[in-house]
Amino acid sequence: MINNEIIKLASNTTNVGLKNKYSHKISLKNTTCGDKITLELIADKKKISSMKYETISCVYCEASASLISRKIKNINLTDLKNDFTILKRISYKKNIEIPERLSDFKKLLNSDNFNRFKCIFLPIDAVLKALKL
Repeated sequence: MINNEIIKLASNTTNVGLKNKYSHKISLKNTTCGDKITLELIADKKKISSMKYETISCVYCEASASLISRKIKNINLTDLKNDFTILKRISYKKNIEIPERLSDFKKLLNSDNFNRFKCIFLPIDAVLKALKL
């Protein structure tokens, strides 16, 4: 069952809506469930200054995209890649310490949602692929 925290995360639509203004753009689809995300990022070689997105997806993917779009701004790209790598380890290891700046992901990445991790990681994979990290 979807809890209220996930619905609350997904309902934050601050960065929803593509503007056709980007340095990097990507669309990815989750072949397991059919979730689709399109991202527009404005980034230089050091950091991301803006992320806009649109999804045709479940609430887990929407919540993840919303969180990412708000959390990744002005983070060094190397640090971001390392943080995302740590998050992805959670899918196969327990007791992983989530980086502080991404601590809100604890609401999504728990054993209750294990079967939805591909949905949750789709926006992360899209950012990494768009930036070729």
